[in-house]
Amino acid sequence: MSLLQRQVISERKKKRLIFYTIFIIALFYIAMNLVGENGFFKYIELKNRKARLEKEIAELLDDNRRLRAQIEALKSDPFYIEKQAREEFGLAGPDEYIFEYENPSAPSWWRGNSSPPAFNSLPKR
Repeated sequence: MSLLQRQVISERKKKRLIFYTIFIIALFYIAMNLVGENGFFKYIELKNRKARLEKEIAELLDDNRRLRAQIEALKSDPFYIEKQAREEFGLAGPDEYIFEYENPSAPSWWRGNSSPPAFNSLPKR
C-alpha cells in the first residue's frame, strides 16, 4: 500500500470519527431537549398548566364580580335585602305567616319516602 493510499484511508477514518462524534452529540442534545428538566415535554406540561390556571383565574374573577355586585346590592337595595332574608333565612315580615308543606295528594312512596306498597298490603275499604 502506498503512502498516498494510507493517508486517504487515515483521512476517511478521521472524517468518520468526527461525523459520528458530532452525530452522537446531536442525538444527546435532542434527547435532552425532549425529556430533560427544561425539555419539550416539560414545556407542553407547563403550557397546559398555564391554560388551566388562566381559566381558573377567569372563573374566580367572575365570582369576585358577582360577589361584589351582591355586596353592593346588600348595602343599598332594601328589596334585595328583603329577598335574601326571605329566601336564605326563611324570615317573614310582620303579620306574615310561612307555610311549609308537602304535596298532600301524592302518596308518601311517590314523594320518595318509601317504596311502593305491595298489591296485597293495600288497605281494604
